[in-house]
Formats: sequence, structure tokens, C-alpha cells
Amino acid sequence: MDYKSSGVDIEAGYESVELMKKFVKGTMRPEVLGGLGGFSGAFDLSAIKNMDEPVLLSGTDGCGTKVKLAFLMDKHDTIGIDAVAMCVNDVACAGGEPLFFLDYIACGKNIPEKIATIVSGVAEGCKQSGCALVGGETAEHPGLMPEEEYDLAGFAVGIVDKKDIITGENLKDGDVLIGMASTGVHSNGFSLVRKIFDMTKESLDTYYDELGCTLGEALIAPTRIYVKALKAVKDAGVRVKACSHITGGGFYENIPRMLPEGKRAVVEKNSYEVPAIFKLMAAKGNVSEQMMYNTYNMGLGMIVAVDPADVDKTMEAMRSAGDTPYVVGKIIDGEKGVDLV
Repeated sequence: MDYKSSGVDIEAGYESVELMKKFVKGTMRPEVLGGLGGFSGAFDLSAIKNMDEPVLLSGTDGCGTKVKLAFLMDKHDTIGIDAVAMCVNDVACAGGEPLFFLDYIACGKNIPEKIATIVSGVAEGCKQSGCALVGGETAEHPGLMPEEEYDLAGFAVGIVDKKDIITGENLKDGDVLIGMASTGVHSNGFSLVRKIFDMTKESLDTYYDELGCTLGEALIAPTRIYVKALKAVKDAGVRVKACSHITGGGFYENIPRMLPEGKRAVVEKNSYEVPAIFKLMAAKGNVSEQMMYNTYNMGLGMIVAVDPADVDKTMEAMRSAGDTPYVVGKIIDGEKGVDLV
């Protein structure tokens, strides 16, 4: 009897590492020390000498039940972008620069080509956010999950000078809310998505005129990464006063997280076009408007608050990074919370 007879293939693990090396190499930064395969990832922090009070930031997350969609579609090259996005967007939301990322893949059976494809998406997310993929773990768990299934999670570490942390403490009445367009559902609320739609290959391959693509293509679109857009705003000399990554919990849970006591956000629902996928979901599932805004990003993946004098400069910087911004509301004095009007 050996380890392989119990369901764990060590040789497959070695092959997975070899196949993913080319993807990982494309994410390297000068600060990365050593290569893939060590017991830990090493990152040179000499650059913190240029900061007055360097602060490390961290974020961890997974893709939730969106991985079920990847299984059904047998498409595994973008789910890694979601895993990175959910972490680095949180780091950027605090004003930080993501430095490095590590992933964790738990699978029923290690199929090297499949694992490498998943990691190719992780590497792409790292490239989009400018952080290095310095390591990770693939764990084969026979008996814990079906052979064809896996789960994917990870964490990012970033850095910011303490004076540049986005806290919301200086928000004032009249500050302007700017939202950046999402790519769709991102990685949240897929348990409800799977209740709304008949999740079969046939239904996912169905083309919808209003979507301009199949249902599966619309749903699996990877989470937008906003790191470069927020960096462009900072480089333009704009001080972002508050920032909210719109993830699970939608507008009602996430926007108040960026507000201090005594300040309220007012979001104008008609200030931008809600993507067709959300309209389709609401109609198909008979989901109330309140529940949609309390579950999904509704087309805005990141919302920032800036001084009215900085609006044009902020939007220009966001566009220069390839994002689509909208003026979506304002800050008022009042009980901490959000109003959708």
C-alpha cells in the first residue's frame, strides 16, 4: 500500500508545479526573492524606507459558489482572477498597493493540466493588479469532495504609508460619490444565482439578446480589478476620502462601511445603466429591488467619495486606467447609512 493507492498522487503534484511555473514567472516583481517551490515566499521590503510610517494591509477571500459555474462550463482559466480580485480590491480600498498573493486550491483529484489552468487565472489577476504570485498550495483531498471539483481561495498583502490610508474620517456634506462599472455579478450572490437559473450546460449555453452573449458567459465574467484605477487617482493628486468595494451584501452593507458616524450616502439609482444581467436575474427570479441591491453590486464594483473640486480629475484618472466611472450620488449629514433614490 502507498499514498497513491489512498487517492493522493504526489507525482501529479510535482507535474502541476512544473506546468504552472510559466504563469507564475509572468507575475514576478524585483522584490521577489527565490523561486517557486520553497516552503515560503520571500519578498524584499527595502522600499518601505521611503515611507514615513509603513503599514501592512491584508485581504483574504475565495470565489464562493461561483466555482460551481466553472465546473458546469468546464472553464477554469478565469476563476483565479476572481480569487485575486476579491483580495486585492480590498487592499486597494484602504489606499494600499498589493505586493504579493498566495493561493490555495483544494481538489478531489489533482489533474495537473486543470490545476495549471486555474493558476493561469490567478497569475492573470496578479498581473492586472501588479502584485507577485509568490507561492501557494494545492491539496488533494480524496473523499472530501468529488474528483472533478475544487475550491479556490487566497490572500494578498499590501502596503500603504499611514498618512495615505483611506478612512472616511474627513468626509463632509456635499462630497461626491463616484462609482466604477463592474463586469457583472463578480463573485458574490451565486447561491441565489443558482436558485434563479436552471444551472445546466444547456441553460448556460443559451444566448440572450439582452446580454449579447450566453448566460454562462455573462455569469462567469471575472471580477473587475480596480487597483490600477485607484492608483491612477492617487497619482493624479486626488485624495480619496472614502472607498467601498461592493461585494456580498451589496449597497446596503458595503457603502456604510466607508462612512463615519453622522454621515449618510445618497445613491441615485438612475445615474447609470444597470447591466442587463441584473435585470434578467430580478425578472427570472422575482427578486425584489431591495434584495438585489442588498446582494449584488448592480453594476458598480467600487465606489469612492471625493471633494467636489476633484470630480473631473478623478474620473479622468479612472478612464485612463481603462475603467468606466459615473457620478452616482453624494454624502450628506445624517444617520450613518445609505439611501437609494
